[in-house]
Amino acid sequence: MPSRAFAPFKPYRIHARQGLADIAADQRPCDVGGKQAERAQLDLLALELDELQNMLYAEGRRKVLLILQGMDTSGKDGAIRWVFSRTSPLGVRVHAFKAPSAREQAHDFLWRCHAVVPAAGELAVWNRSHYEDVLVPVVQGQIDAAEQRRRFAHINHFEQLLAETGTTLVKCMLHISKDEQRRRLQKRLDDPAKNWKFAPEDLTVRAQWDAYQRAYATMLQATSTAHAPWWVIPADHKHQRNLLIAQLLNTTLREMRLRLPPANAALAGLVVE
Repeated sequence: MPSRAFAPFKPYRIHARQGLADIAADQRPCDVGGKQAERAQLDLLALELDELQNMLYAEGRRKVLLILQGMDTSGKDGAIRWVFSRTSPLGVRVHAFKAPSAREQAHDFLWRCHAVVPAAGELAVWNRSHYEDVLVPVVQGQIDAAEQRRRFAHINHFEQLLAETGTTLVKCMLHISKDEQRRRLQKRLDDPAKNWKFAPEDLTVRAQWDAYQRAYATMLQATSTAHAPWWVIPADHKHQRNLLIAQLLNTTLREMRLRLPPANAALAGLVVE
């Protein structure tokens, strides 16, 4: 990626000397002067994203895949809602990865991913992803370290295949603190209108917080590559989270130098009566 355009995001990119522990979840990387200013800035970015997505579709050659990972309550749904608030629903395809079905478990762990990668001209968003298969099984002790390394290699090769066939990957890990997660889970319990968002399993996963943080740290280091780097998004502040994702995605699309197709000479002078 061109260093100049992405320089503001450098502190949030995972590399050999930068890991998850180096990035605080409560940072404000996009502080523009209060919530109203943040919402106004996000609206401008959302409008620009709509134009960029339209050009991506019209060009019809390349693809973009935004991957959102994060612990429960880190805001994957909210980020999608706000970042794409002004984008046509026809222009963005969102796929949420749930626990694998029996049919999916009967295949290799990447089998279910191939069917939902973006096609030419598409912008796809994955709410969770193939990375669940190097997080949950590790914490639950279902795979050993050797299998974990094999899966990391498979993922890197899979993403290299996507990159070499015209897909630009934007991988965002929404980084929330344990205290902020507690507050958000408690709100779901205290507000009857939000009870539906809470599941008893949320507390089981929360009890494994440290194990998941270790699994995330290992995963980020092993799968942040030149063709598909990981960006850690501080997620304790919702508007800051959304702004950083929007800025990163818009910058990525601008750097693609998208172009509308040339005018059709056969249509010159044609008059509709």
